[in-house]
Amino acid sequence: MGKNLVIIGLQWGDEGKGKVVDLLTDRAQAVARFQGGHNAGHTLVIGGKKTVLSLIPSGILHPHVQCLIGNGVVLSLEALFKEADMLIGEGVPVFERLKVSPNCPLILASHIALDRAREQARGARAIGTTGRGIGPAYEDKVARRAVRVTDLFHRERFAAQLGEIIDYHNFLLRHYYRVAPVDFQKVLESNLALAERLKPLVADITGILEQLSREGRNVLFEGAQGAMLDVDLGTYPYVTSSTTSAGGAAAGTGLGPRRLNEVLGIVKAYTTRVGAGPFPTELFDDLGAHLSRVGNEFGSVTGRPRRCGWFDAVALRRSIVNSSCSALGVTKLDVLDGIDTLRVCVGYRIEGSIIDTPPLLTDRFAECEAVYEELPGWHESSADARRYDDLPANARRYLERLEALLGVPIALVSTGPDRAQTIIRRHPFD
Repeated sequence: MGKNLVIIGLQWGDEGKGKVVDLLTDRAQAVARFQGGHNAGHTLVIGGKKTVLSLIPSGILHPHVQCLIGNGVVLSLEALFKEADMLIGEGVPVFERLKVSPNCPLILASHIALDRAREQARGARAIGTTGRGIGPAYEDKVARRAVRVTDLFHRERFAAQLGEIIDYHNFLLRHYYRVAPVDFQKVLESNLALAERLKPLVADITGILEQLSREGRNVLFEGAQGAMLDVDLGTYPYVTSSTTSAGGAAAGTGLGPRRLNEVLGIVKAYTTRVGAGPFPTELFDDLGAHLSRVGNEFGSVTGRPRRCGWFDAVALRRSIVNSSCSALGVTKLDVLDGIDTLRVCVGYRIEGSIIDTPPLLTDRFAECEAVYEELPGWHESSADARRYDDLPANARRYLERLEALLGVPIALVSTGPDRAQTIIRRHPFD
């Protein structure tokens, strides 16, 4: 009997999902991306060699695995083939393993121009997007004016649709944002030039997933960003533009929710955030700088520094509810090695009252002050542990306290960036 396993980040992204997907792909026959675009950053370290992926599913390094890009992903053809060519240069036969949904909306040069112009115009109120056109592409999808992968193969229809959308974008760029417009002909030619290369990759992703399910195969659904950046359920408006919680796996691939068997939520042993937005446990002192330095907390796609803070059990309880998490994976435990006293947020103080139940992340979340519980740290190295019992005693107590606070079992613990630096307590495919 196969299993459809959804892997998502439960915080604000950068939790280490790529490593976990790559690790668990040994037991999977397919990996499907279901949302986001090339604003994701999944770093794989195998035998000391680092590979950074932003669009192609993290299972691409495995010869037995189909990699699927579902309809919920917004697709930059330029980014797709740049990443594919990088992998091909390293000997990975990408085009033998990769399939793309015909219903993916395309990211155009005008989407990127709008994204950057909008952030610049916001000034101090900027959301902190990656400037890669993700948000504007999703806007056009919802407004039913997007051009999609399938449109590329009907030249006249594509040119007509593209002309309408570029006219609209250029009107905004010229007259509202007062910046240079994009060249329609260049956008048309660049996309059509890549269309023939894309054509052999286009396939019915829902049909493939349904067939795999009928055959009893294991499939991983790989989330991008994190659940607290969900456009509906996250810290709005400081969110991404897609459904990053587990429900997005169904809508973003077309495989119904009853087919999804388990949700593995990935969390760091502390908390980080990129870009603007509320962050109740953020550290502004030397300890925050220490976490950033030791954890190498810089965006794998953008290179932007990540804000660092203590573990927030309260916000995570809301994320767990939103995504029906059945198990957790804790990453970067080793970054906490050598810290005398650790803190975990167990409540929020707001208007003099303390609450320990998760509020709506969009409802006065910025006003919440973290209330902490202190736990003893450890000075032994956790990075060398390969079994749970090999971890320092206080590291085990820390993890067990997190389990108790969150009410979800920890299935695996990552103690370093390499695939081998992982302790599996219960394999999610068992």
